[in-house]
Amino acid sequence: MTAPVIVWLRRDLRLADQPALYAAANAGPVIPVYVLDDDAAGDHAYGGASRWWLHHSLQNLSRSLTKFGSRVVLRRGDAVSELCKLAEETGAVTVHAIRHYEPWWRKAQGKLAKELDLQLHDGNYLMPPGAVTTGSGDPYKIFTPFSRSLLEFMPPRECRPKPETIQSPKSWPESDRLDDWHLLPTKPDWSGGIAEFWEVGEEAAQMRLEEWSRGVKDYEAARNLPSQDGSSRLSPHLHLGEISPAQVWHRLDGQQNKGWQTFARELIWRDYAQNVICQFPSYARASYRAGFETVWRDPTNDPQAAADLVAWQRGKTGYPIVDAGMRQLWKTGWMHNRVRMIAASFLIKHLLIDWRYGERWFWDCLVDADFANNAVNWQWVAGTGVDSNMFVRIMAPLSQSEKFDAAGYIRTYVPELADFPASPIHDPPDEIRRGYPSKIIGHREARERALAAYQVAKDNA
Repeated sequence: MTAPVIVWLRRDLRLADQPALYAAANAGPVIPVYVLDDDAAGDHAYGGASRWWLHHSLQNLSRSLTKFGSRVVLRRGDAVSELCKLAEETGAVTVHAIRHYEPWWRKAQGKLAKELDLQLHDGNYLMPPGAVTTGSGDPYKIFTPFSRSLLEFMPPRECRPKPETIQSPKSWPESDRLDDWHLLPTKPDWSGGIAEFWEVGEEAAQMRLEEWSRGVKDYEAARNLPSQDGSSRLSPHLHLGEISPAQVWHRLDGQQNKGWQTFARELIWRDYAQNVICQFPSYARASYRAGFETVWRDPTNDPQAAADLVAWQRGKTGYPIVDAGMRQLWKTGWMHNRVRMIAASFLIKHLLIDWRYGERWFWDCLVDADFANNAVNWQWVAGTGVDSNMFVRIMAPLSQSEKFDAAGYIRTYVPELADFPASPIHDPPDEIRRGYPSKIIGHREARERALAAYQVAKDNA
C-alpha cells in the first residue's frame, strides 16, 4: 500500500479550497492531524475565546471528514516532534500543509523541513505574503500603495473543490480525545453568549457568506452603525480557516457597488497586516515607533491606572459606547469594528495605557484574534505603527456615539440604560444614570492630558 501522507492542520480547518488536503488526497492515504502546540506561540497561545471556537471547529471538521471515512488525529505538544513521531509510527515521509507566517510557525516549518518532506501550499491569503512588492522589489509598509498594487493581481487564484475521495491509511494512529484538551470553559462557563451569537464550522461559514453576498451592497454606510450591525461576521471563520479569502472574493466579486469595493479593502487589509508581521515579527510585542514610553501610565505600579484598566475591561468607564463595546466583547467574543476603534482609542489616549494591554485583552477575548490583524490594528490606533493614525487624533467617544446612532447598540449591551431615550443615552447626566457609573475621566480633561503627555515625550526625544 502507498505510504500515507500527513496533512498538518492549523488555521485551515476546512475541506473546500484546502490546497494541502487537495494535494494529499491525490497522493495517497491521508492522515489529517492537528497538533495543539501552546508552547511554540509563547504569550500568544490561543486565548480563551479562540480556544472555545477551536474546539467546535475541530468537532465540525471531524464530522465532515467522517463522511469521507476519515478523521482528525489530535496530538498535543511540540508540533515538529509530534509530526515526526507520527511519521515514524505510520511510515509517512511527506507532510502537506498550508504555509503559515506567524513567527513561531515559520520557525517550526523550517525545523520540520529538515526532518521530513514538507510540502507547503498557499491558501490563507489573497496573495502569498511577500508576493506584492514595490517597484524596487521591497515589501510595502504603507497600506494604500499596497492595496493598489495587490488589486492588480486580483482576482485571486481559482478555488479548489473538496476532494472527491479521501483515502484512509491501513490503520489509524492513536489520537487524543478533544474533550481531554479542556478547550471549553467550565469554572465558570462564560461561553453562553458566544454560543448563542455564533455558528461554528465550514458549513456555517459558507451559509454566512451566502447571506453576506446579499448584504455587502450596504456595507459602505452600515459598517459604521453599531445598532444596525452591518458587518460581515466572517472574521472568525477566516481566522481559523473555515473559509478562505479566495472563496469570499470569488463569491462577491463582480458586484458593482461601493459596499463591495469597501469590503474588498478589508480583505486586503488582512494581507497587509500579515505582510507587516513578516517584516517585523515582534510587532505584537513592541512599538514600531520609539519615543512613546513616557506617554503611558503603568498599571503595574500605578494603582489608579490599574483601576482604570479594570474599568475598561469590564465596561464600566462611564462612556456608554465604550462600555457597550467592551461588554459585547465579553458576552459574544466579538466587537463591532467602529466600536473597536473607539474602545481602543479610549484605552490608549483617554486612559494613557499602553496599547499592548489592549492587544492582550483582545487576544484573550476575541474569537477572531488574528495575530497580525490584532497587533496592526492596535498600533494603528496608538500612532506607534509603521502606518498608523496620528496620536494627536483623539476620538471623541460621546460624539462618535451620537454621530453613528449607537443608541440601540447601547441599550442591548448596557442594560442600565435600556429604557433611555436617544438624546441622553450617549452621555447621561449623573443625576439620571440609575446605577450606571460616572465617567472615570472627562473627555476634555483626558484629551488635554494626552496631548500634554505626548508633547513631553516629543520634547524628550
